[in-house]
Amino acid sequence: MVRAMNCYYSNLIEGHDTHPVDIERALKGDYSTEPEKRSLQLEAEAHMAVQEWIDGGGIEGRAATADGLMEIHRRFCERLPEELLWVEEPDTGERLRVDAGALRERHVRVGRHIPVSPGAVPRFLDRFEAVYSNLGTADTILASAAAHHRLLWIHPFLDGNGRVARLMSYAMLRDALTTGGVWSIARGLARNVDNYKMLLAACDATRRNDLDGRGDLSEEAMAEFTRFFLGVCIDQVKFMERLMVPDRLRTRILIWVEEEVRVGALPPRSGAVLEAVLFRGELPRGDVAALLGTGERQARRVTAALMEGEILVSESSRAPLRLAFPARHASRWMPGLFPENPE
Repeated sequence: MVRAMNCYYSNLIEGHDTHPVDIERALKGDYSTEPEKRSLQLEAEAHMAVQEWIDGGGIEGRAATADGLMEIHRRFCERLPEELLWVEEPDTGERLRVDAGALRERHVRVGRHIPVSPGAVPRFLDRFEAVYSNLGTADTILASAAAHHRLLWIHPFLDGNGRVARLMSYAMLRDALTTGGVWSIARGLARNVDNYKMLLAACDATRRNDLDGRGDLSEEAMAEFTRFFLGVCIDQVKFMERLMVPDRLRTRILIWVEEEVRVGALPPRSGAVLEAVLFRGELPRGDVAALLGTGERQARRVTAALMEGEILVSESSRAPLRLAFPARHASRWMPGLFPENPE
């Protein structure tokens, strides 16, 4: 569910609105018949696949390396539909194809910012890696903000730099803080998108005076962006902490189950099964009948209904039952995680 949230908000920053319910449908092969909506579902699916790879330790310790960044870009772009691999040059209108994992070979302009020349990109990425890799915990946390801007300033790829930067920062914070991926910076950035873009643009400014750092770019602007970025991180940690308070989470889910039983959407005693799963983490199928005080047939009926509703999942017909956290129930189970479900 948090991966879907991260994907939704990261794409939203790019102006692509694909609701987590539609993302969930795409992951099950249920694509929209509308070509544009289907393309955005495939884009979200690509983002989810890259984040799952990151969460599995695929880029541990390499998030700020040139090879790691190119692999993030390659893994994302190689899953995109053809129509999303083309960009238009703003001055000439020329259409250019984005090659997965390849550094750009053209001069580009991003708003008022003109990134480094294509020939200089490898050299700047080497310097980027030397500065932002192999740092201690505190320095990595600070670097997750500074590296975020500097990567966008270099603009190593023809397109997809914003997503790569957010996935890089996510991976750096995940490694440094051992978060398990339970919270996402993308949600906070999307909810403060005007400030995010304004402060990023301010970091493009050259050094104002001798007191403004020692490099070509303004250290004061970078410090302000870092404060903003880390403040957003703290806000998202607090938000998820409130949502994940066990007693409150349990209460929200059990109230929802009670209402579903009342209208006949779920069989009676479904709440007892969910409460047991919440308490234990997983529930062996053979324990359901004893838990409910019923026969095997009724136990199977309750289990089947919860699995058909995609509320519980299991890796096989004999594997234990686990909670699924479907996106369509997020508004009740974890309110505020992302917008209400679309019709």
